Amino acid sequence: MKRTMISILHLALLFTTVIGCSSNGQSANGGTGTPRTIETGKSGSKQEVKLRIAWWGGQARHDYTLKLIAMYQDLHPEVQIDTEYAGFDDYWKRLAPQAAANQLPDLIQMDISYLTQYGTKEQLEDLTSLTSSGTINVRSVESATINTGRVGGKLYGIPLGMNAMGATFDAAMLENAGISSIPPNWTWSDLEQIAKRMKSQGKVLDHMRFDQFFPYYLRTQNQHYFSSDGTSLGFSDPRYFIDYFKMYLRWYEAGYMREWNKEALSKLTPEENPVVLGDGFMTMAWSNQFASLQEAAKKPLTLIGLPGPNEKLGLYLKPTMLFSIAKSSKQKAEAAKFISWFLNDVEANKLIKGDRGIPISKDVKESLKPTLSEGDQKIYDYMAWAEQNSSSMDPPDPIGAAEVSKLLRDMQEQILYKKLSVEEAAAKFTREANAVLAKNKK
Repeated sequence: MKRTMISILHLALLFTTVIGCSSNGQSANGGTGTPRTIETGKSGSKQEVKLRIAWWGGQARHDYTLKLIAMYQDLHPEVQIDTEYAGFDDYWKRLAPQAAANQLPDLIQMDISYLTQYGTKEQLEDLTSLTSSGTINVRSVESATINTGRVGGKLYGIPLGMNAMGATFDAAMLENAGISSIPPNWTWSDLEQIAKRMKSQGKVLDHMRFDQFFPYYLRTQNQHYFSSDGTSLGFSDPRYFIDYFKMYLRWYEAGYMREWNKEALSKLTPEENPVVLGDGFMTMAWSNQFASLQEAAKKPLTLIGLPGPNEKLGLYLKPTMLFSIAKSSKQKAEAAKFISWFLNDVEANKLIKGDRGIPISKDVKESLKPTLSEGDQKIYDYMAWAEQNSSSMDPPDPIGAAEVSKLLRDMQEQILYKKLSVEEAAAKFTREANAVLAKNKK
């Protein structure tokens, strides 16, 4: 990127009050989580525009996003942008009370699992007219990609990139333990044998996030986490829950994963990941997280598909995250212009790289290819493979999905702490999750 493009006349970082919950001074993914204001020179010929933007992420994402905002303000000196960021879990804890008070940021980094909840409660703007008018330029984007941000026909979010789940591992560490490679069509049984070997070397498998990998496992069994209408779970036979969590418990009791009390305290930053710390050999993560993991680890890592069988049925491409505009925003057009720049500016995307997923603009993607680092190329190569080895994404999560996933985390914790048997947890989860989702019936 040409450094001459970034001419910051004034830079002030002002700490302001975050509405809602906050933890300590450290965010869940490595940032302070404190709103900050970045200002540039003001133009006397244009009316000042003030925007608020919020996102989640690790420290590397925070750092480059602040640089992006400075770039944008240098191009548009009449724009002042206040920023708010935190780790993933803390982010949603803070956003909820802002929504309740009708004080959402103008620009909201949105996750597909929350899109229905915020969209159908009239908290997000329908962006259809803003894309149709070209205010948000999506001419070089596949319509199917844009449609992943639709709920009930309304466009509540613009994808910032696409990604897929994968397994990130330290190949050198495995080779030192006598494992030269992982089979192309590997299975859960293969992973168990690898974990057993690596445990003898004092290395662990990172815990698999409950609300991502249990749904993946269900898909490999031709089942789904939620029903198509969002009024119940997508599976009725408890054996799917029982089989998955018995496998998980077996691995945990064998010492293949770190103690849950340590895991529960983790803020899920790349810097805390066992692979980065050198204590772990593999982590299951989204492809866009590969770059930050490799950067934090300061060593080469490898990215491959998830274990099967039926991994092609289980794997899917999804928006890494989306940008939404608050219904309450007084600056919707200006917020839309920022989104359009974010999607289409090549210099901006040289900073973003693959952290927010593979760019959705074909033009940007082609422009970036010659500039890719070896690590970034691994993400592009993996996504090209995933496009050919995946199935359609499920609909956006229904209202109540966050509550259901919190319940699933509680069940996993009680299983690992031996407070509930797997069978008891299956019955409790099914009963209580279906009660939550039944509220969606009309």
